[in-house]
Amino acid sequence: MSVRSACPALDARIARLREIARSDQRLEGVLLYGSWTLGEADAHSDIEAYLYVVDEHLDDFDGRAFLEQLAPLKLAYTNMYGILAVVFDDLMRGEFHLTPAGTGISEVPTWEGMVHLPRPEAAVLLDRTGRLTRAARRLAAFRPPEPADTAQQLIDELTNWTLMLAHVLARGEVARAHALLHSVVAPQQLQLCRLLRDSTTHWLTPSRALEGDLPAADRARYTAGTAAAREEEVRTAARNGWRWSRDLTAEAAERWTVRVPSGLHEEISGLLATPRPPRLRRQLPE
Repeated sequence: MSVRSACPALDARIARLREIARSDQRLEGVLLYGSWTLGEADAHSDIEAYLYVVDEHLDDFDGRAFLEQLAPLKLAYTNMYGILAVVFDDLMRGEFHLTPAGTGISEVPTWEGMVHLPRPEAAVLLDRTGRLTRAARRLAAFRPPEPADTAQQLIDELTNWTLMLAHVLARGEVARAHALLHSVVAPQQLQLCRLLRDSTTHWLTPSRALEGDLPAADRARYTAGTAAAREEEVRTAARNGWRWSRDLTAEAAERWTVRVPSGLHEEISGLLATPRPPRLRRQLPE
């Protein structure tokens, strides 16, 4: 199946990947994922793929040498997640999972709910046995999250993590609070907001296409819960974010049957409203 994106360079690179994969008998299959498979790729997109290596060739398959056939590399290394990450000479990024075909292809159906491949035949660049295509077809249908149970999970998560955020702020760990606010609390707020707005297309990466997916009022609430890593700004953002979390929770409670720990929510509000006491200075001997 032919697919074209808004980035001819990416299309050409994927076509080249298909070509060199077919000529390398050490590969049983190649599966793309990410923005290209969703039809959302542009000039800033990267290329993401699983390279399913025939098990007996795992030790002699040099991923970097294979990828250098696509284009010259400025960077190639195994990142913190065990993925071969590369930067091509035109600054296009790539992430490639070098995976044993024997067990790796069998795991693809377990990605349901985590990976969406609306056009599985396009995502499969190489399949010597048919196993990969059959597995990828399991990911063709996007199943939106079940609303009530998902809302309950997110309400509980936001309660728990915001309490931690309040404790961390009370201790005076501004940088850690800043990280919690943006990397843990905000994504869960966006998911709950998306659930309420029936906008779950970008559920797995809730900040993706935020500017087009959510109303201006929600975007403003999200922005008010962000801050630079300066103490007063983080404290203000934490309070703003928690108010938005509580408003989203109240909206969810009106729509679905969910449990709201109202008393605990009030206590968290109180903690966030309490100024941190001044640091105790160490008493030095005279």
